[in-house]
Amino acid sequence: MGEPADSGGADDALVLALDQGTTSSRGILFEADGNPLVVRQQEFSQFTPSPGWVEHDPEEIWESQLATARDAVAAAGGRPVRAIGITNQRETTILWERSTGRPVAPAIVWQSRASEDVCRRLEAAGHGEEIRRRTGLLIDPYFSATKIMHLVESIDGLAERCRRGEILFGTVDSWLIWKFTDGRVHATDPTNASRTLLYDIHERAWSPRLAEIFGVPLSMLPEIRPSAGDFGTTHPRWFGGPLPIRSVAGDQQSAAHAQGCSRPGTAKNTYGTGAFLLFSTGQTPVTSRHGLLTTVACQTDAAAGYLLEGSIFVAGAIVSWLRDGLGIIRQAAEIEPLAASVPDSGGVVVVPALTGLGTPYWDPAARGTILGITRGTTAAHLARAAIESIALQVAEVAGCMQQDAGMPLERLRVDGGAAANNLLLQVQADLLGVPVERPLVRETTALGVAMLASRGSLDPAAARRVERVFTPSIDEPVRRRRLALWRAAVERSRGWADVAGRTDEADHRSSVSIARPSPSPISQ
Repeated sequence: MGEPADSGGADDALVLALDQGTTSSRGILFEADGNPLVVRQQEFSQFTPSPGWVEHDPEEIWESQLATARDAVAAAGGRPVRAIGITNQRETTILWERSTGRPVAPAIVWQSRASEDVCRRLEAAGHGEEIRRRTGLLIDPYFSATKIMHLVESIDGLAERCRRGEILFGTVDSWLIWKFTDGRVHATDPTNASRTLLYDIHERAWSPRLAEIFGVPLSMLPEIRPSAGDFGTTHPRWFGGPLPIRSVAGDQQSAAHAQGCSRPGTAKNTYGTGAFLLFSTGQTPVTSRHGLLTTVACQTDAAAGYLLEGSIFVAGAIVSWLRDGLGIIRQAAEIEPLAASVPDSGGVVVVPALTGLGTPYWDPAARGTILGITRGTTAAHLARAAIESIALQVAEVAGCMQQDAGMPLERLRVDGGAAANNLLLQVQADLLGVPVERPLVRETTALGVAMLASRGSLDPAAARRVERVFTPSIDEPVRRRRLALWRAAVERSRGWADVAGRTDEADHRSSVSIARPSPSPISQ
């Protein structure tokens, strides 16, 4: 079913990329020119047990990924598969039993704000500066270690089991490696490790000090191997024979690798559920003054590459909300013609803080806001404002990056599902004031690990062909006014959950006071 190519490699050998995302799992077979020959996709369940909490079933993640991988290999028509590469949603946290491989809790998704209380305590204890210095990250519910703490504190007896070495931790890549190798390999790569708050980006290793701060035994952590490394072979029962797993990378760094973002000043943005802008700083880690993250690039050899990253929590998800929450469109593809039916948003600004705000604000208490509504506002204006909100967030982050890195952005390379939206990319070019390039092969998240796994058999030049370039069409004063209006709208969304909480508490106290009977004259 999936015999690997021999050591010399067959001319028609394929590379299987497993792209495990936030809402679906995909198996994609790539040819040597970067063409995706076969694509198989399967969605899986999303669970929101409390406001702002997002969970997945680890077993459903595994089953959906296995099914798409096997379907893709079966569709190859007998052509050999050279290797497997795994790319994944980052930061999502899974704990499972070492002896049985059974998860001990739902997967806590990167979007989830479940560990907000943990983060407040860590900040109050004064750990923020040390964590930022060692990891390049901030204390935020986004990252894995805070989620581990939340799970350990929420499940009776789990802390002791962790100390006894009975429990393993992994981001989704480690979970899939464990399952595909039948528990023989517990490993990850630097791009995923660097998103946990447990990895020292300067030492390029797990940090005993960080593990101590978060109360995470080092025995729980996977071995860190190069992104283009050896992650074992799949158990023969999955594909009818063993296949080597030769690359692993977090989804955003994988896309950056596919887009050729290694030279300082090169950048890419992925428009998925969220939006993730990565800007290469070469061999030098840059500490941000604007709330950007410092993270590591895919490791192909001993050299260490670094990136500045802007993490936008809600991008394509705002379109899903218009479809599923408001019902103003029936499918995501309807958003572009609806938004294009009006020349502008009619003064409406959408701040899509559905799960708080990421870069540069890092405000978990921000909430989604729609401003500027009048009696003349239509569904089309709202759709246009939603599309513009994605581009506005990216433009603001790009400005921060150029200031921190001390170098200009000459062009932006884009990918992800929403990159198919021509209106979005034109608005993006307008707001950035630089060309926006869309590649011919848009499966860049999967393409990156396929290139890493191919060991040079997949041609980078062919894979990075450009399909269309969008150029700016507005002048600088207009651009500045639109960004200023955006920032004003953001300020009105910030901290809203805290304000609402205080108001609810005050209303509760008032209602209790009103309901309390006056003392009886007899009792006085």
